[in-house]
Amino acid sequence: MCEPLTWEATYALAERLRKQHPAEDLSEVSLRQIYRWVVAQPDFDDDPALANDDILLAIYREWLEMTLEEEQG
Repeated sequence: MCEPLTWEATYALAERLRKQHPAEDLSEVSLRQIYRWVVAQPDFDDDPALANDDILLAIYREWLEMTLEEEQG
């Protein structure tokens, strides 16, 4: 079984969201949407109230970097 995800696992969360939402246009994804997707993860085990813009932006940036690396091939 996988380790529970927490807000500190920004890379793992970004990777999970990228795999679950591969067709998403990141310019259209809001921090609020990222928050909803993260707390909906079945193995997310952290206090949803601890989320803040810095954490959500870190997840977004990780996801963006993964997407750009994949596009560059």
